[in-house]
Amino acid sequence: MHIPKIYRSEDVSLMKKIIDENGFALLISDKEKLSATHSMFLMNENEGGFYLETHLSKANFQAKVLKDGDEVLCDFLGANCYISSSWYNHKNVSTWNYQAVQIRGKVEAMTDDELYDHLKRMTFKYEKSQKCPFLVENMGDDFVRKEMRGAFGINIIPTEISIANKLSQNRNEEDTKRIIEHLQELGDPGSLQIAENMLKLE
Repeated sequence: MHIPKIYRSEDVSLMKKIIDENGFALLISDKEKLSATHSMFLMNENEGGFYLETHLSKANFQAKVLKDGDEVLCDFLGANCYISSSWYNHKNVSTWNYQAVQIRGKVEAMTDDELYDHLKRMTFKYEKSQKCPFLVENMGDDFVRKEMRGAFGINIIPTEISIANKLSQNRNEEDTKRIIEHLQELGDPGSLQIAENMLKLE
């Protein structure tokens, strides 16, 4: 993704936060044809750094064609909102503030045991906050193994990482203050999150 230098970030903690909070992201590939699937991602760390995990239905075209070593692009969109040019004290154009991560990487198909562990971690992440969490451990091994037959799990080993942190860094102090005030007045979650992130830059 094209990121002007002023908005480009090397902040690994920001990358991890965006991926963790926006795990339902796009898996994009161009093998045989350009394809994209919204899928659930986890980030896992090891001695070599980190890698991404996800799984697809075996009925999905990407699951049928992707093999070890194929390149994919994973696209994570974090907090974002519209920035109106009416908020400036001079004529200018409207824009969009946003945080995003794109990771290119190589596919490694999961073994059955890796897929089982992946589903345990994925389920725990999203079930742990429920009043009565229904975890893989509660489902029974036979049931889980049966359901796994329809899933294609992949690890994605990063080869290129892009982190965008576009928060009006090109605006002067007065405009920045006005943008933050208008976003706080709007009050929707995306606007409030961008306003909070802009304040952290000050």
